[in-house]
Order: sequence, then C-alpha cells, then structure tokens
Amino acid sequence: MAKLNVYNMKKEAVGTVELNDQVFNAELNEPLIHQVIVAIHNNQRQGTKSTLTRSEINASKKKIYKQKGTGNARHDEKSAPQFKGGGVVFAPKPRDFSQKINKKMRDIAFSSALSQKIRQDEVFVIDNINFADAKTKEASEFLKKFGLNKRTIVVTNGKSDNVLRATNNIQKVSAQDVRLLNVAEIVENTYIVIEKDAIKKLEEAYV
Repeated sequence: MAKLNVYNMKKEAVGTVELNDQVFNAELNEPLIHQVIVAIHNNQRQGTKSTLTRSEINASKKKIYKQKGTGNARHDEKSAPQFKGGGVVFAPKPRDFSQKINKKMRDIAFSSALSQKIRQDEVFVIDNINFADAKTKEASEFLKKFGLNKRTIVVTNGKSDNVLRATNNIQKVSAQDVRLLNVAEIVENTYIVIEKDAIKKLEEAYV
C-alpha cells in the first residue's frame, strides 16, 4: 500500500496515511473518465430552452404584398424567419440530455482519476480542515502555505459551512463534501486538498 504524508493547517507533517491500492492505485483509463465526465455534464443540463417555429407564431397568414409588380423581393406571411418577430429556423425545443452511466463504470473512472492525481503529487492530506473564523483571509493563507496557486478543491469529511464560507470568495477554489465528490471535480481541479478522515470514507465507499 502506498502512503501519503498527513499535514496540519500550518503545513507541518504530523504523520502518514496508508492508501488502499484498489481505490488509490488504479490504472489510468482516459476514455472511461471522459465518458463519465460527459455524462455528468449532460445530466446537469436542464434542457428547457425553447423558441417558436414559424408555424407557432401568432401572426396573420396573409401574404404581405402581391407576388409581382412591386419591385420588392418575393415574400409570404409576416411569420417568416427573415422578419422581426418571425419564427426561428430549427428552433430549439425542450429535450432530455440525461445519459445513463452504470455504477461500476463511475467507480472505475473515479478511482482511475484519483489515482492519477496521487501519482502526479497533486493530492494533499490534512488531519483536520477548519477555518475557525470562516474568513477568506484564513483560507488564502492556508492555500499560500501549500503553494496551491491553481484550481483547487477542498474535500471535507462531511459538510463544513466554515470551509464553504472561507473559500467561497476565492477564485478557482471550491469546497466539497467527500460524499458528493465526483470524477469531473477531480479532473477539472489541479490540486485536491482532502481531510484524513475523508480518505477512510472513500475507501469504505469504493472497496
């Protein structure tokens, strides 16, 4: 089993944590990771966009002027797409974008993405993530100590309002409950800061 150093909030090493190879040492499977991320984003789409086609416009169907003799281009009714207030060509309509991905595929993609982050030394384990005053300044100083100057996700062992408030106003930084962490969040963030107890939760969920 691989080991990672465990730090406190001051970046002082306070121990190590053993990682289960089944979760944290999986082979990289880029096609599956991509497939699962696409499904996650598609499932987040509302699909409520809707505009009116020519046939749905409530306007007179009378020809706006005669076909010949006016010197103008030939036109039909006012609901034609070229007129203001006319219908939309190939108008978007409500649709379901949801895409099914089975649990086994999600689990493999999750372990694969997380294992790659560990191999790239982009995962930092903290014994207890807590910003006492829930201030942005506290979170900024913490990130600076660890040199986390790119997209970072802070993963807590359960929902933490203090961590959410402290990181909410920092650009490119987000916080997430470990139970809600998904493959897209792992891949789309450069660094992962995770509580030690959250590591155990992941092993319980994916072993």
